[in-house]
Amino acid sequence: MQVQPYLNFNGRCEEALQFYSKSLGAKVDMMMRFKEMPGPQAPGMTAPPDKILHAAFRIGDTQVLASDGRCTGKGAFEGIALSLTARDDAEAKRLFGALSEGGKVQQPLIPTFFASSFGMVDDRFGVTWMVIASKDAQHG
Repeated sequence: MQVQPYLNFNGRCEEALQFYSKSLGAKVDMMMRFKEMPGPQAPGMTAPPDKILHAAFRIGDTQVLASDGRCTGKGAFEGIALSLTARDDAEAKRLFGALSEGGKVQQPLIPTFFASSFGMVDDRFGVTWMVIASKDAQHG
C-alpha cells in the first residue's frame, strides 16, 4: 500500500511545478493537459485546454501528484502539511528560504528539542511545508 499527496492547484499547477523545480529541485515525471485527454471531458469539466489534467513530480524519493482541477481560483490546502527532511541545517535554511519566497512564514526556522532546525511556511500557493533537519544530521 502507498499513500501519495495529490495537490490541486486550481489553475496554477504549471506555475507550481516550475516553482518546485527551481526551489526544491523537483523533477516532473509526467504531465498531461486537458487538451491531451483521450475522449471528451467529463460533464461539468470546463477547464481550459492548456491547463494540467494530471502531473506527477518527484522531490527526492517522493512522488507527488498534482492537477489544475476545475480551475476555480486559489487552492485551499487546509488541515495538511508536507514534511521536508533536509540533510543538514544549511540545506534546511536554503529550502526554507526558497519555499518562503512569496509565501508566509508560520514558524521561523529554529532549533527545537526534536530537530536541529525546524520551521513551517505556507508557500505562495498555500501549501504548508514543515522543513526539518534532524539533530542527528551533520551540521553545515
